[in-house]
Amino acid sequence: MIESLLVANRGEIARRIIRTAKRLGIRTIAVHSDVDADLPFVAEADDAVAIGPANPAQSYRNAEAILAAAKSTGARAIHPGYGFLSENADFARAVEAHGLIWVGPPADAIAAMGDKINARNLMAEAGVPVAPGTHDPAATVEAAIEAAASIGYPVMVKAAAGGGGMGMAVAADEAGLRVEYDKVRAFAERMFGDGSVLIERYFPRVRHVEVQILGLADGRVIALSERECSVQRRNQKLVEEAPSPAVGPQLRERLLTAAVQAGEAVGYRNAGTVECLLDPTTGEFFFLEMNTRLQVEHPITELIHGIDLVEEQLRIASGLDTNFQIKPTSGHAIELRINAEDPKRFLPGPGKVTTWVEPTGEGVRVDSGYTAGTMVTPSYDSLMAKLIVFGADRDDAIAKARAAVAGFEIVGPKNNLPFFAELLTNDEFLAGDYDTGIVSRMR
Repeated sequence: MIESLLVANRGEIARRIIRTAKRLGIRTIAVHSDVDADLPFVAEADDAVAIGPANPAQSYRNAEAILAAAKSTGARAIHPGYGFLSENADFARAVEAHGLIWVGPPADAIAAMGDKINARNLMAEAGVPVAPGTHDPAATVEAAIEAAASIGYPVMVKAAAGGGGMGMAVAADEAGLRVEYDKVRAFAERMFGDGSVLIERYFPRVRHVEVQILGLADGRVIALSERECSVQRRNQKLVEEAPSPAVGPQLRERLLTAAVQAGEAVGYRNAGTVECLLDPTTGEFFFLEMNTRLQVEHPITELIHGIDLVEEQLRIASGLDTNFQIKPTSGHAIELRINAEDPKRFLPGPGKVTTWVEPTGEGVRVDSGYTAGTMVTPSYDSLMAKLIVFGADRDDAIAKARAAVAGFEIVGPKNNLPFFAELLTNDEFLAGDYDTGIVSRMR
C-alpha cells in the first residue's frame, strides 16, 4: 500500500480522502491556497503546504507548485479528487514522470475521454449506444446547421472539451443554432482553450443515469451499479440517488454491460463513471460522457454496496487486489449537495460561517468542507457539504433525508436547504417519476 499521499484538492473531498488514508495508515499531505489555510482539511492532514493565492490557476491548478510540494514532503502518490487537475492528462503524465503514483486512470484514457467527439466515436466503435450527432467537430456554423438538419431539431450544442455540465446549450431551430453556436464556441475557447463544438440530438424529456466502474489492477473492468442524477439546475447536479427508481433488472444489466464495454475500450484503471441519458418513454439510453475520476456522488454507491471507493482507488493504484466482493445492492441512498447559494435562483451566496450544526442519526452521513468560524469564499465551487442518507428502501431514505435537512443548521452563507425541504415533499420526486426538468417545473 502507498505509504504517503498528497491530496491535490480542497474542502470536503480533501477531508474525505484524508479520512480513508488515515484509516489505512497512510501519511497525508494537504496543499492549500492562502484563503483556505484555516479550513478543516488542512488541520486534519499530517502535513500541509501553502501553494499560492486564491486564484485556482495559481494554486489548485498550479501543477508545478503541487509537484514541488510533493517533492518537499516526500509524498509517494497524488490523489487529485474531482475538479481542478483531476481530468488533466498532462498533469497525470507529469506526476508519473516525477516518479510518483497517480491515483487515477491512465493519462491516455483521460485524454481519450476528455474530448467529447473522440469519446463518442470510441464508444460507438465499442458497441456502446450513442445519441445521433456529429462524428467530427462542426468547424463552422454552416456545418452545424447542416448537421442539425440531418439530426433533427431540437439539438444540443456542446463544447467538445467541456465537462460537468458546462459549455452546453439547446437550439430549437436554425436561428437559435446560429446564436448558441457562437456562444458555446466562445465559451469553450475561453474556459477550455478549445473551441471545438459538437451537435447532438436533444431529448426534451430525459433522465440522467450513470454507472460506477472500477478498472482493477489485474486489468479487469467491473461495473458496480447505477446512480440517478436527474435533479439538476443549469445542467449541474443537486441530488443523486442509488439505485435509480427508473431502472429495473433488465435495463440495469444493459447499462452495466455498456459501462464495462466503455471502460475496456480505453484500458481503464481506477475509479470512473460512465454517464448516460435515459429516455424514460422508450427505455433507450445513450452514452453522454465518461468522468475519469472519483465522482462527487460516490458516497451513495458506497452505502448501497458497503464499500469504500477511495480505499479501492488506493489499492488499485498500489497494484493490490480489491478488498470487496460485488454483492447485490441493498437499501437506498440519497445525496443532497449543500451549496452556498440562495434556494430560489441558485445564485452564489458566500460568507463567513457563524453557525454549523450537522444532523446525526442512524443512516445519516455528512461529508463537509466547513465548520463554524470558517469562510466560504467566492473563489471556488459553492459546494459546502454533502448530506447523504441511507435507508432500508426509498421511502425510508426520503424520510431520513427530510429529518436530516430539518436538523442541518447553517448560518452565515446562503444555503439551499430550503430547496431540499421543498423537493422532498414534491409529488413528482416522491413518485420517482421525474426527469432533468424537475427543478425548472418547481420554479
